[in-house]
Amino acid sequence: MAGDGINTGIRQNAPVGYNAPMHIGLNAHLLSGAPGYRSAGIHQYIDRLLGHLAAAAPEWRFTALVGRRNRRAYSGIEMRRSVWDTEAPLRRLLWEQFAQPWALGEFDLYHALAFAGPVILRAPMVVTVYDLSFIHYPQYLPASRRFYLRLFTGLTCRRARQVLTISESTARDVMATFGLPPERIAVTWCGHDADRYHPLPPEDIAAFKRARGLPERFWLYIGTLEPRKNLTTLFEAYAALPRSKRLPLLIGGGKGWQYDSIFATVERLGLSREVEFKGFLPTEELPLWYNSAELFVYPSLFEGFGLPVLEAMACGTPVIVSAASSLPEVAGDAGLIVPPLDVDAWRAALARAAGDADWRSEARDRGLERAACFTWARTAEQTIAAYRRAMGE
Repeated sequence: MAGDGINTGIRQNAPVGYNAPMHIGLNAHLLSGAPGYRSAGIHQYIDRLLGHLAAAAPEWRFTALVGRRNRRAYSGIEMRRSVWDTEAPLRRLLWEQFAQPWALGEFDLYHALAFAGPVILRAPMVVTVYDLSFIHYPQYLPASRRFYLRLFTGLTCRRARQVLTISESTARDVMATFGLPPERIAVTWCGHDADRYHPLPPEDIAAFKRARGLPERFWLYIGTLEPRKNLTTLFEAYAALPRSKRLPLLIGGGKGWQYDSIFATVERLGLSREVEFKGFLPTEELPLWYNSAELFVYPSLFEGFGLPVLEAMACGTPVIVSAASSLPEVAGDAGLIVPPLDVDAWRAALARAAGDADWRSEARDRGLERAACFTWARTAEQTIAAYRRAMGE
Protein backbone atom coordinates (compact mmCIF):
# COMPACT_ATOMS: atom_id res chain seq x y z
CA MET A 1 0.00 0.00 0.00
CA ALA A 2 1.34 3.46 -0.89
CA GLY A 3 0.95 4.94 2.55
CA ASP A 4 2.59 2.07 4.39
CA GLY A 5 6.10 3.04 3.35
CA ILE A 6 5.98 6.79 3.86
CA ASN A 7 3.32 7.62 6.44
CA THR A 8 4.46 8.44 9.95
CA GLY A 9 1.06 9.68 11.00
CA ILE A 10 1.22 13.44 11.45
CA ARG A 11 -2.35 13.84 10.17
CA GLN A 12 -2.96 10.95 7.80
CA ASN A 13 -5.23 8.83 9.99
CA ALA A 14 -7.25 11.58 11.66
CA PRO A 15 -11.05 11.84 11.32
CA VAL A 16 -12.01 13.68 8.15
CA GLY A 17 -14.96 15.51 9.69
CA TYR A 18 -16.97 17.61 7.22
CA ASN A 19 -18.78 15.66 4.47
CA ALA A 20 -21.11 18.16 2.77
CA PRO A 21 -20.32 19.33 -0.81
CA MET A 22 -18.25 22.50 -0.85
CA HIS A 23 -17.09 25.23 -3.20
CA ILE A 24 -13.30 25.52 -2.96
CA GLY A 25 -11.39 28.58 -4.16
CA LEU A 26 -7.73 28.00 -5.02
CA ASN A 27 -5.19 30.78 -5.48
CA ALA A 28 -3.23 29.36 -8.43
CA HIS A 29 -1.48 32.55 -9.57
CA LEU A 30 1.89 30.78 -9.34
CA LEU A 31 0.70 28.44 -12.07
CA SER A 32 3.04 29.41 -14.86
CA GLY A 33 1.61 30.42 -18.20
CA ALA A 34 4.88 29.97 -20.10
CA PRO A 35 7.76 27.45 -20.22
CA GLY A 36 10.95 28.16 -18.30
CA TYR A 37 12.55 27.28 -15.00
CA ARG A 38 9.65 28.94 -13.18
CA SER A 39 7.36 26.26 -14.65
CA ALA A 40 9.07 23.68 -12.42
CA GLY A 41 8.65 23.20 -8.67
CA ILE A 42 5.58 24.93 -7.25
CA HIS A 43 4.01 25.33 -10.68
CA GLN A 44 4.28 21.59 -11.23
CA TYR A 45 2.66 20.78 -7.89
CA ILE A 46 -0.25 23.15 -8.56
CA ASP A 47 -0.64 21.89 -12.13
CA ARG A 48 -0.80 18.22 -11.10
CA LEU A 49 -3.06 18.89 -8.11
CA LEU A 50 -5.59 20.75 -10.27
CA GLY A 51 -5.43 17.90 -12.76
CA HIS A 52 -6.60 15.37 -10.16
CA LEU A 53 -8.56 17.35 -7.57
CA ALA A 54 -12.03 17.24 -9.12
CA ALA A 55 -11.89 13.47 -9.53
CA ALA A 56 -11.16 13.12 -5.80
CA ALA A 57 -14.40 14.94 -4.88
CA PRO A 58 -16.67 15.00 -7.97
CA GLU A 59 -19.63 16.40 -6.05
CA TRP A 60 -17.73 19.57 -5.08
CA ARG A 61 -17.09 22.79 -7.00
CA PHE A 62 -13.54 24.06 -7.57
CA THR A 63 -12.54 27.51 -8.82
CA ALA A 64 -8.89 28.25 -9.58
CA LEU A 65 -7.86 31.92 -9.53
CA VAL A 66 -5.15 32.60 -12.13
CA GLY A 67 -3.50 35.51 -13.88
CA ARG A 68 -4.91 37.29 -16.89
CA ARG A 69 -2.60 35.62 -19.42
CA ASN A 70 -2.94 32.07 -18.10
CA ARG A 71 -4.80 29.82 -20.57
CA ARG A 72 -4.60 26.48 -18.80
CA ALA A 73 -7.73 24.38 -18.32
CA TYR A 74 -8.56 21.36 -16.14
CA SER A 75 -11.48 18.96 -16.05
CA GLY A 76 -13.91 19.87 -13.30
CA ILE A 77 -12.12 23.13 -12.44
CA GLU A 78 -13.52 26.58 -13.23
CA MET A 79 -10.64 28.87 -14.26
CA ARG A 80 -11.23 32.46 -13.15
CA ARG A 81 -8.75 34.86 -14.75
CA SER A 82 -7.85 38.08 -13.03
CA VAL A 83 -8.06 41.44 -14.78
CA TRP A 84 -4.50 41.87 -13.47
CA ASP A 85 -1.41 40.52 -15.19
CA THR A 86 0.18 38.74 -12.22
CA GLU A 87 3.24 37.23 -13.92
CA ALA A 88 5.44 39.85 -12.23
CA PRO A 89 5.97 39.05 -8.51
CA LEU A 90 5.14 42.52 -7.21
CA ARG A 91 1.83 42.70 -9.07
CA ARG A 92 0.97 39.21 -7.89
CA LEU A 93 1.64 40.10 -4.25
CA LEU A 94 -0.41 43.29 -4.52
CA TRP A 95 -3.25 41.29 -6.07
CA GLU A 96 -3.08 38.67 -3.31
CA GLN A 97 -3.33 41.19 -0.50
CA PHE A 98 -5.47 44.02 -1.87
CA ALA A 99 -7.59 42.82 -4.81
CA GLN A 100 -8.16 39.14 -4.12
CA PRO A 101 -9.96 39.38 -0.73
CA TRP A 102 -13.02 41.07 -2.23
CA ALA A 103 -13.61 38.11 -4.57
CA LEU A 104 -13.55 35.36 -1.98
CA GLY A 105 -16.85 35.67 -0.13
CA GLU A 106 -18.60 33.01 -2.22
CA PHE A 107 -16.23 30.17 -1.32
CA ASP A 108 -16.82 27.72 1.51
CA LEU A 109 -13.05 27.28 1.83
CA TYR A 110 -10.07 29.13 0.37
CA HIS A 111 -6.79 27.37 -0.41
CA ALA A 112 -3.67 29.52 -0.59
CA LEU A 113 -1.54 27.26 -2.80
CA ALA A 114 1.79 28.94 -2.08
CA PHE A 115 2.74 30.10 1.43
CA ALA A 116 0.58 33.18 1.96
CA GLY A 117 -3.06 34.16 1.97
CA PRO A 118 -4.62 37.61 2.25
CA VAL A 119 -4.63 39.24 5.67
CA ILE A 120 -8.26 40.26 5.14
CA LEU A 121 -10.25 37.12 4.38
CA ARG A 122 -13.89 36.26 4.94
CA ALA A 123 -13.68 32.55 4.03
CA PRO A 124 -12.04 29.80 6.11
CA MET A 125 -8.55 29.05 4.82
CA VAL A 126 -5.97 26.32 4.32
CA VAL A 127 -2.45 26.96 3.02
CA THR A 128 0.25 24.88 1.34
CA VAL A 129 3.84 25.44 2.51
CA TYR A 130 6.48 23.78 0.35
CA ASP A 131 9.55 24.54 2.42
CA LEU A 132 11.00 27.21 4.69
CA SER A 133 14.13 27.90 2.66
CA PHE A 134 13.44 31.63 2.95
CA ILE A 135 14.05 31.27 6.69
CA HIS A 136 16.96 28.82 6.62
CA TYR A 137 18.72 30.23 3.53
CA PRO A 138 17.61 33.88 3.42
CA GLN A 139 20.83 34.99 1.73
CA TYR A 140 19.68 33.39 -1.51
CA LEU A 141 16.55 35.54 -1.86
CA PRO A 142 16.03 39.23 -2.62
CA ALA A 143 15.30 41.19 0.55
CA SER A 144 11.76 42.14 -0.55
CA ARG A 145 10.73 38.57 -1.27
CA ARG A 146 12.34 37.32 1.92
CA PHE A 147 10.44 39.92 3.97
CA TYR A 148 7.10 39.10 2.34
CA LEU A 149 7.45 35.35 2.80
CA ARG A 150 8.65 35.54 6.40
CA LEU A 151 5.88 37.91 7.43
CA PHE A 152 2.91 36.55 5.52
CA THR A 153 3.72 32.83 5.74
CA GLY A 154 3.82 33.06 9.51
CA LEU A 155 0.58 35.04 9.66
CA THR A 156 -1.14 32.69 7.25
CA CYS A 157 -0.03 29.50 8.98
CA ARG A 158 -1.23 30.73 12.36
CA ARG A 159 -4.65 31.66 10.93
CA ALA A 160 -5.17 28.67 8.63
CA ARG A 161 -7.37 25.81 9.76
CA GLN A 162 -4.97 23.36 8.14
CA VAL A 163 -1.40 23.82 6.94
CA LEU A 164 -0.58 21.43 4.10
CA THR A 165 3.06 20.46 3.60
CA ILE A 166 4.60 18.35 0.83
CA SER A 167 6.82 16.29 3.15
CA GLU A 168 7.09 15.35 6.78
CA SER A 169 10.40 17.20 6.88
CA THR A 170 8.57 20.44 6.06
CA ALA A 171 5.78 19.52 8.48
CA ARG A 172 8.25 19.25 11.36
CA ASP A 173 9.89 22.49 10.27
CA VAL A 174 6.57 24.36 10.19
CA MET A 175 5.61 23.07 13.63
CA ALA A 176 8.94 24.07 15.14
CA THR A 177 9.15 27.46 13.41
CA PHE A 178 5.59 28.68 13.92
CA GLY A 179 4.70 26.78 17.07
CA LEU A 180 1.81 24.86 15.51
CA PRO A 181 0.40 21.63 17.00
CA PRO A 182 0.49 18.40 14.93
CA GLU A 183 -3.28 18.38 14.43
CA ARG A 184 -3.03 21.58 12.39
CA ILE A 185 -0.67 19.95 9.87
CA ALA A 186 -1.54 17.66 6.95
CA VAL A 187 1.12 16.07 4.75
CA THR A 188 0.17 15.94 1.07
CA TRP A 189 3.19 14.38 -0.61
CA CYS A 190 4.05 15.07 -4.23
CA GLY A 191 3.41 12.41 -6.84
CA HIS A 192 4.43 11.45 -10.33
CA ASP A 193 2.43 10.70 -13.45
CA ALA A 194 2.94 7.00 -14.11
CA ASP A 195 1.75 7.39 -17.68
CA ARG A 196 4.61 9.84 -18.27
CA TYR A 197 7.41 8.80 -15.93
CA HIS A 198 8.18 5.10 -16.43
CA PRO A 199 10.86 2.97 -18.09
CA LEU A 200 10.89 3.46 -21.87
CA PRO A 201 11.77 0.99 -24.63
CA PRO A 202 15.51 0.79 -25.41
CA GLU A 203 14.91 1.82 -29.02
CA ASP A 204 13.21 5.06 -27.91
CA ILE A 205 16.12 5.87 -25.61
CA ALA A 206 18.69 5.13 -28.32
CA ALA A 207 16.82 7.35 -30.80
CA PHE A 208 16.70 10.21 -28.28
CA LYS A 209 20.43 9.95 -27.60
CA ARG A 210 21.18 10.04 -31.31
CA ALA A 211 18.89 13.02 -31.87
CA ARG A 212 20.47 14.98 -29.00
CA GLY A 213 24.04 13.84 -29.61
CA LEU A 214 24.25 12.37 -26.11
CA PRO A 215 26.97 9.97 -24.94
CA GLU A 216 26.06 6.31 -24.50
CA ARG A 217 26.64 6.54 -20.72
CA PHE A 218 26.28 9.68 -18.62
CA TRP A 219 25.23 11.01 -15.23
CA LEU A 220 22.47 13.58 -14.89
CA TYR A 221 21.34 16.43 -12.64
CA ILE A 222 18.12 18.35 -13.27
CA GLY A 223 17.19 21.43 -11.25
CA THR A 224 17.44 25.19 -11.09
CA LEU A 225 20.98 26.57 -11.00
CA GLU A 226 21.26 28.26 -7.62
CA PRO A 227 23.51 27.97 -4.54
CA ARG A 228 21.06 25.86 -2.52
CA LYS A 229 21.38 23.03 -5.05
CA ASN A 230 24.98 22.49 -3.87
CA LEU A 231 26.40 21.75 -7.31
CA THR A 232 29.84 22.99 -6.34
CA THR A 233 30.22 20.09 -3.87
CA LEU A 234 29.19 17.68 -6.61
CA PHE A 235 31.80 19.13 -8.95
CA GLU A 236 34.53 18.89 -6.31
CA ALA A 237 33.69 15.21 -5.77
CA TYR A 238 33.53 14.55 -9.50
CA ALA A 239 36.93 16.15 -10.02
CA ALA A 240 38.38 13.93 -7.25
CA LEU A 241 37.43 10.76 -9.15
CA PRO A 242 40.03 9.06 -11.35
CA ARG A 243 39.31 9.96 -14.95
CA SER A 244 38.66 6.30 -15.72
CA LYS A 245 35.65 6.35 -13.37
CA ARG A 246 34.08 9.59 -14.60
CA LEU A 247 31.13 9.49 -16.91
CA PRO A 248 30.09 12.73 -18.62
CA LEU A 249 28.04 14.82 -16.17
CA LEU A 250 25.12 16.63 -17.81
CA ILE A 251 23.46 19.50 -15.95
CA GLY A 252 19.88 20.31 -16.94
CA GLY A 253 18.07 23.35 -15.61
CA GLY A 254 17.61 27.06 -16.10
CA LYS A 255 19.62 29.77 -14.40
CA GLY A 256 18.00 30.83 -11.16
CA TRP A 257 20.06 33.23 -9.08
CA GLN A 258 23.64 33.60 -7.79
CA TYR A 259 24.76 30.95 -10.28
CA ASP A 260 28.14 32.45 -11.26
CA SER A 261 30.05 30.32 -8.74
CA ILE A 262 28.61 27.17 -10.33
CA PHE A 263 30.18 27.94 -13.71
CA ALA A 264 33.35 29.28 -12.07
CA THR A 265 33.86 26.02 -10.16
CA VAL A 266 33.69 23.99 -13.37
CA GLU A 267 36.33 26.23 -14.94
CA ARG A 268 38.56 26.21 -11.84
CA LEU A 269 38.53 22.40 -11.70
CA GLY A 270 39.20 22.03 -15.42
CA LEU A 271 35.95 20.14 -16.02
CA SER A 272 34.54 22.11 -18.93
CA ARG A 273 34.98 19.16 -21.32
CA GLU A 274 33.28 16.67 -18.97
CA VAL A 275 30.54 18.77 -17.34
CA GLU A 276 28.03 20.05 -19.86
CA PHE A 277 25.24 22.53 -19.11
CA LYS A 278 22.16 21.70 -21.18
CA GLY A 279 19.97 24.61 -20.06
CA PHE A 280 16.27 24.36 -19.29
CA LEU A 281 14.84 20.99 -20.33
CA PRO A 282 11.24 20.96 -21.61
CA THR A 283 8.88 19.01 -19.37
CA GLU A 284 7.76 16.76 -22.20
CA GLU A 285 11.36 15.59 -22.70
CA LEU A 286 12.16 14.84 -19.05
CA PRO A 287 11.18 11.13 -19.14
CA LEU A 288 13.63 10.61 -22.01
CA TRP A 289 16.42 12.40 -20.14
CA TYR A 290 15.86 10.34 -16.99
CA ASN A 291 15.67 7.09 -18.95
CA SER A 292 18.82 7.90 -20.89
CA ALA A 293 20.96 8.56 -17.81
CA GLU A 294 22.85 5.82 -15.99
CA LEU A 295 22.61 7.74 -12.71
CA PHE A 296 20.70 10.73 -11.36
CA VAL A 297 22.44 12.92 -8.76
CA TYR A 298 20.77 15.47 -6.50
CA PRO A 299 23.15 17.12 -4.01
CA SER A 300 20.74 19.82 -2.80
CA LEU A 301 21.15 21.31 0.67
CA PHE A 302 17.45 21.86 1.27
CA GLU A 303 14.26 20.70 -0.45
CA GLY A 304 10.59 20.72 0.40
CA PHE A 305 10.27 17.42 -1.46
CA GLY A 306 12.70 16.82 -4.33
CA LEU A 307 10.43 15.96 -7.26
CA PRO A 308 13.23 15.22 -9.77
CA VAL A 309 14.43 12.40 -7.50
CA LEU A 310 10.98 10.78 -7.58
CA GLU A 311 10.70 11.20 -11.34
CA ALA A 312 14.12 9.64 -11.91
CA MET A 313 13.26 6.63 -9.74
CA ALA A 314 9.95 6.21 -11.57
CA CYS A 315 11.93 5.96 -14.82
CA GLY A 316 14.17 3.25 -13.36
CA THR A 317 17.24 5.45 -12.93
CA PRO A 318 19.41 4.88 -9.81
CA VAL A 319 19.77 7.95 -7.60
CA ILE A 320 22.29 9.50 -5.23
CA VAL A 321 20.87 12.24 -3.00
CA SER A 322 21.90 14.43 -0.08
CA ALA A 323 21.05 13.44 3.47
CA ALA A 324 19.26 16.77 3.78
CA SER A 325 15.69 17.80 4.67
CA SER A 326 13.12 15.74 2.73
CA LEU A 327 15.41 13.91 0.29
CA PRO A 328 15.95 10.76 2.41
CA GLU A 329 12.17 10.69 2.88
CA VAL A 330 11.68 10.50 -0.88
CA ALA A 331 14.53 8.16 -1.79
CA GLY A 332 14.06 5.82 1.17
CA ASP A 333 16.30 2.76 0.79
CA ALA A 334 16.24 2.97 -3.01
CA GLY A 335 19.31 5.16 -3.48
CA LEU A 336 22.58 6.20 -1.90
CA ILE A 337 22.15 8.95 0.69
CA VAL A 338 25.23 11.10 1.25
CA PRO A 339 26.09 13.92 3.70
CA PRO A 340 25.49 17.02 1.58
CA LEU A 341 28.85 18.79 2.08
CA ASP A 342 31.12 15.73 2.41
CA VAL A 343 33.14 15.80 -0.80
CA ASP A 344 34.85 12.49 -0.08
CA ALA A 345 31.54 10.74 0.60
CA TRP A 346 30.17 12.04 -2.69
CA ARG A 347 33.31 10.87 -4.47
CA ALA A 348 32.92 7.39 -2.98
CA ALA A 349 29.24 7.24 -3.93
CA LEU A 350 29.97 8.26 -7.51
CA ALA A 351 32.77 5.68 -7.71
CA ARG A 352 30.40 2.96 -6.53
CA ALA A 353 27.75 4.00 -9.05
CA ALA A 354 30.34 3.89 -11.83
CA GLY A 355 31.80 0.50 -10.99
CA ASP A 356 29.06 -1.55 -9.30
CA ALA A 357 26.60 -2.87 -11.88
CA ASP A 358 24.87 -5.03 -9.25
CA TRP A 359 24.12 -1.93 -7.15
CA ARG A 360 22.74 -0.12 -10.19
CA SER A 361 20.40 -3.02 -10.93
CA GLU A 362 19.20 -3.25 -7.32
CA ALA A 363 18.77 0.52 -7.09
CA ARG A 364 16.69 0.51 -10.27
CA ASP A 365 14.30 -2.13 -8.89
CA ARG A 366 14.02 -0.50 -5.46
CA GLY A 367 13.50 2.91 -7.04
CA LEU A 368 10.61 1.69 -9.19
CA GLU A 369 8.98 0.12 -6.15
CA ARG A 370 9.51 3.26 -4.09
CA ALA A 371 8.16 5.60 -6.77
CA ALA A 372 4.92 3.62 -6.93
CA CYS A 373 4.15 4.91 -3.41
CA PHE A 374 3.76 8.49 -4.69
CA THR A 375 0.93 9.40 -7.07
CA TRP A 376 -0.84 12.69 -7.81
CA ALA A 377 -4.21 10.99 -7.33
CA ARG A 378 -3.13 10.23 -3.77
CA THR A 379 -1.99 13.84 -3.33
CA ALA A 380 -5.47 15.00 -4.35
CA GLU A 381 -7.12 12.55 -1.95
CA GLN A 382 -4.94 13.76 0.93
CA THR A 383 -5.82 17.36 0.02
CA ILE A 384 -9.57 16.64 0.06
CA ALA A 385 -9.17 14.95 3.44
CA ALA A 386 -7.45 18.10 4.74
CA TYR A 387 -10.33 20.24 3.43
CA ARG A 388 -12.80 18.04 5.30
CA ARG A 389 -10.81 18.33 8.51
CA ALA A 390 -10.57 22.09 8.10
CA MET A 391 -14.33 22.43 7.85
CA GLY A 392 -15.02 19.87 10.55
CA GLU A 393 -12.94 21.58 13.24
